[in-house]
Amino acid sequence: MLFDKFGRQHTYLRISLTDNCNLRCFYCMPEEEYAFAPHAKLMQPDEILTIAHTFIAQGITKIRLTGGEPFVRKDADQILAGLATLPVELTCTTNGVRVDTLLPMIKAANFSSINISLDTLKPEKFHKITGRNLFHQVRSNTDLLLKSGITCKLNVVIMKGLNDDEIVDFVALTETMPLEVRFIEFMPFSGNKWTSNQVFTLQEIKTVIQSRYAMEEQEGSIHDTAKHFRISGHRGSIAVISTMSEPFCSGCNRIRLTADGKLKNCLFSTAETDLLTALRLGKPILPLIKANIEAKAFALGGQLKEDFTQIDTDQLENRSMITIGG
Repeated sequence: MLFDKFGRQHTYLRISLTDNCNLRCFYCMPEEEYAFAPHAKLMQPDEILTIAHTFIAQGITKIRLTGGEPFVRKDADQILAGLATLPVELTCTTNGVRVDTLLPMIKAANFSSINISLDTLKPEKFHKITGRNLFHQVRSNTDLLLKSGITCKLNVVIMKGLNDDEIVDFVALTETMPLEVRFIEFMPFSGNKWTSNQVFTLQEIKTVIQSRYAMEEQEGSIHDTAKHFRISGHRGSIAVISTMSEPFCSGCNRIRLTADGKLKNCLFSTAETDLLTALRLGKPILPLIKANIEAKAFALGGQLKEDFTQIDTDQLENRSMITIGG
C-alpha cells in the first residue's frame, strides 16, 4: 500500500499520455509554438501498462488518463486496450475535440466517466481562450457522449472578468442534461500569467448561483477534490474545486505520472521521481514510488501559501500545466 508520512493512503493515479494538444488554451499552453516531447521520450504503451500494474498491486483503484489532450496520441487505442483489462476504475479528461472520431475506442475502454474541459458557452470566447474555432464540435461531442450513455462532467476553469458571467448559464445546463458541471478555481503554473485577482472563489461562485437557484450541498467523502451541490428538479449536478480559496489537501489520495514518466506526489510539488528511466534500465521502480510518496508535503506541494493572495508566482518551482497533465 502507498502511504505518506501523514498516514494518507494513495489510491488514485492520474497518468498523462502526452504533452501535445490540438487546442492552445492560454492558461495551460500559452505559446502557439511549443516544443513537444519527442515520442521516444514518452512512456510507451507497454511501459504504461507495466507501471500501472505496479501501482495497482500497491492499492491503486482508480486511474485517470490526461494530457495535454490524451486522444491526440496515435497509439491511444493500444494504451486504452491494455488499461481496460486491468482491475481498476478507468476515467479520462479530454477537450472533446476528437470524441466523435474515437467513440468506438472510448466505448470499448469502458470509462466510468469522462470529463470534458469547456470554459465558455460562447463560440467567440471559446476561440479567444483556446485559439481554435471548435466550440460547436466540442458541444456536439458532449451531447454524443451523453446519448451514448457515458457519464459526463464539464470542467470549467472560472476566471474573474473572463467567464464568471457565464456561471448561471452553465448551471442552467444541469436542468435538462444529466451531467455534472465542475467549476474550478484558476491555479498558478509556469507561464500561465496567474494573478490572485483573477481567482473567482468558491464563495463567490456559490453567491452567483444562489442569486438564481436554491442549491443544496451534498455530503462528500474525505478524498473529494470538489464540493458537490444539487438543485431540486435538475437532472444534473454542480461541483466546485476550491484549490486556492479552500484547499482540500488533508484527505488527498492522488498522485500524478507525467507523460515522460516522472512521478509527482502533488500537482504543485517541486520534486519529481523519474520512473521511466529506471524502468528502461531494468531497475525496480517500487522503492522509487514509495520514497516519492513518503516525501509528500501535507498541503499544496509545500510551496503555495494557503492565503492565495500572498502567492508570489516568481518564486514557484513547477512545470506548465500541459507538461504535468490536466
